[in-house]
Amino acid sequence: MSVTDPTAWATAMNNLGMVPVGLPGQQLVSDSICVPGFDPSLNMMTGITPINPMIPGLGLVPPPPPTEVAVVKEIIHCKSCTLFPQNPNLPPPSTRERPPGCKTVFVGGLPENATEEIIQEVFEQCGDITAIRKSKKNFCHIRFAEEFMVDKAIYLSGYRMRLGSSTDKKDSGRLHVDFAQARDDFYEWECKQRMRAREERHRRKLEEDRLRPPSPPAIMHYSEHEAALLAEKLKDDSKFSEAITVLLSWIERGEVNRRSANQFYSMVQSANSHVRRLMNEKATHEQEMEEAKENFKNALTGILTQFEQIVAVFNASTRQKAWDHFSKAQRKNIDIWRKHSEELRNAQSEQLMGIRREEEMEMSDDENCDSPTKKMRVDESEATVEGCLGEPTSRSLHSVALAAQAYALKEENDSLRWQLDAYRNEVELLKQEKEQLFRTEDNLTKDQQLQFLQQTMQGMQQQLLTIQEELNNKKSELEQAKEEQSHTQALLKVLQEQLKGTKELVETNGHSHEDANEMNVLTVALVNQDRENNTEKRSQGLKSEKEALLIGIISTFLHVHPFGANIEYLWSYMQQLDSKISANEIEMLLMRLPRMFKQEFTGVGATLEKRWKLCAFEGIKTT
Repeated sequence: MSVTDPTAWATAMNNLGMVPVGLPGQQLVSDSICVPGFDPSLNMMTGITPINPMIPGLGLVPPPPPTEVAVVKEIIHCKSCTLFPQNPNLPPPSTRERPPGCKTVFVGGLPENATEEIIQEVFEQCGDITAIRKSKKNFCHIRFAEEFMVDKAIYLSGYRMRLGSSTDKKDSGRLHVDFAQARDDFYEWECKQRMRAREERHRRKLEEDRLRPPSPPAIMHYSEHEAALLAEKLKDDSKFSEAITVLLSWIERGEVNRRSANQFYSMVQSANSHVRRLMNEKATHEQEMEEAKENFKNALTGILTQFEQIVAVFNASTRQKAWDHFSKAQRKNIDIWRKHSEELRNAQSEQLMGIRREEEMEMSDDENCDSPTKKMRVDESEATVEGCLGEPTSRSLHSVALAAQAYALKEENDSLRWQLDAYRNEVELLKQEKEQLFRTEDNLTKDQQLQFLQQTMQGMQQQLLTIQEELNNKKSELEQAKEEQSHTQALLKVLQEQLKGTKELVETNGHSHEDANEMNVLTVALVNQDRENNTEKRSQGLKSEKEALLIGIISTFLHVHPFGANIEYLWSYMQQLDSKISANEIEMLLMRLPRMFKQEFTGVGATLEKRWKLCAFEGIKTT
């Protein structure tokens, strides 16, 4: 039978007692559900594995329509079997309640000859299959990788499955796909729920930690040393707020006893000394606020005057002389601008008047705060006098008024005397504070001056010591230069005398040429001996153990290199032992010891090179 023959499929479905649905050229469902231009027989002609376009999530169709619209299922073709949908007039197959985290489905009604490969071929279109457990009684359990794949498998419930083109009962069966309850699915679902709960708890904890106010710093325990440090902190304005909390906690803990009472009293006294500072700070802040208000009021008045000038300009431009020369559009704009500026001017003036009203109310409040006490006292005195006299006459009223005035004057006198005493105390305290400040400032300035003078004296002494050392070195150098100069002059005199004698001998021919050479050799030997003496004089003794150690290392190095080594090669070797040494120091050290080290030139032209050799053993051999 041809696979692409529609009549063959119609006869096969009639034999099974099913209405032929989904043949080529026949539309399965409405256009709103089907994919436009989709041909169900395309898979049979091209050899593509048949895929059900109604399965959601495969990208062939949009999401499934609402449940009210009846979906018409179609034939699904596989390589080894064919799935025929049930009669659409029949009710849909029933399913049990879905377990939480369900990834496993129960598949019943399988053909007796259905193998595990055929089942996997049919259901792997729904998604990745992790396990298939097949039973001998024509059912199996299939476990998918994800939960949404189970919904695709439930779609196949009610299909009739036929293996190949056989009509045998063992090769056909009606599928019943339902949710299965598996322990693995439930365990994974519980693990996910626990993980989400942990993440939620962690997120809430982070949110609480973020919103929680910072904890106060830990307060140290009381001791005499800590009390002394705290007393110093209480005197410092910058550390006062931190120190006062520590003092309060110590007092609340009950650290005050007979032994520590004096220390705590001194700390409380130092805390009380900050009251005046705080009041002064408050007064300065109030003064700054008043100055800011005054500046704001002045700026506001300036802005208001400018607004008045702008409004005056607009009013002048609206007069007949200038208004007639403007066009209609210009007049309209000028009128709009004038109204807007007048509104702003009125708002600014209202704000300024409000500020002035507030100032007047504050001044009246200050006056009222002082007067009520006096009024209450006068009223009380009048009431007492009236209660004593009963119904007052004109004389009694006059006497009552005089008594009230006398009592008021007495109260005012007392209050003035108390204020005077308070002002005297404040003046005395201010004098004491100023004296203390002057004393502390004088002491601080004197200490600073003494320290500065001591530092300058020390610097000058160090400079004098260095200058003295330099002078001594220069004196020794001058003496050596003078000695060398005198020695060279004596040598020059000797050489001049020798030259005169040789000239006389040559003139008289009393001596032969060999005698003259002997004399020259003697002079050269004397000059060389003089040079050696000068070098010995110049070569001073070793200054430190470091120089002796360097000489030993250099001598062993040059002894190993009999042909000598240049100064760069020596310096690179010595730098491995002492990274701070320089090539100039090594060269000066070698030049100071001519009887141990000598310098030779090797090579010609561009290859000319200076090399130092060890000559100490040569001197021993010659001797």
